[in-house]
Amino acid sequence: MHVARGTLMALAIGLLTAGSANAQVGDNLGLVNPNLASQDELEAVSGLSAVGVAAIIEARPFLRMSKLHDVVSQHVAEGSVETVYRGMWLPIDLNDVTDEEILLIPGVGNRMRHEFEEYRPYAGLAEFHREIGKYVDEDELARLEQYVYVRIDLNTASDEAILSLPGIGNRMLHEFDEYRPYSAMAQFRREMGKYVDEDEVARMERYVEIR
Repeated sequence: MHVARGTLMALAIGLLTAGSANAQVGDNLGLVNPNLASQDELEAVSGLSAVGVAAIIEARPFLRMSKLHDVVSQHVAEGSVETVYRGMWLPIDLNDVTDEEILLIPGVGNRMRHEFEEYRPYAGLAEFHREIGKYVDEDELARLEQYVYVRIDLNTASDEAILSLPGIGNRMLHEFDEYRPYSAMAQFRREMGKYVDEDEVARMERYVEIR
């Protein structure tokens, strides 16, 4: 049965809206995460050369989009950077992001940068969905949401919210839950360090906090 693209997008938006109260990372519509992607996945990103792919793999994990951009800008022609970021992106923390990082999002200019900043601090992704949805249609909102996230509270986040974090599956969900309540981020690092290396702990840590 053929289903129109618009119908599929509407279904996707409905699911996103329904889950956005808990899921704190926007639904990925095809963006490659540079910290998690295989070499083959990176090589498939339009605008990335083999040398650029090797440089990304060598430098990861990236903890800020600006650090990824430092590498990408050295290996990609200036006019191709936006093309790369339409296929590959490191999600940015809505509450801890620079103007320069926001403006790296393809199609985002100073007007939309201002709207991103106006509603800080975001309590959750649902707030971003509601506020930015005043300015763009649902297709564009879904596209923008895949570039951003809001940190989850380690002690209160739902399983859905934890599983929305890039690279987190059921095994690590269990470990996140097992050590609650967390009294400090040092405890999170110590406990997760039993299962993954320091780089992976740092990669996960950028998505979480204790409120």
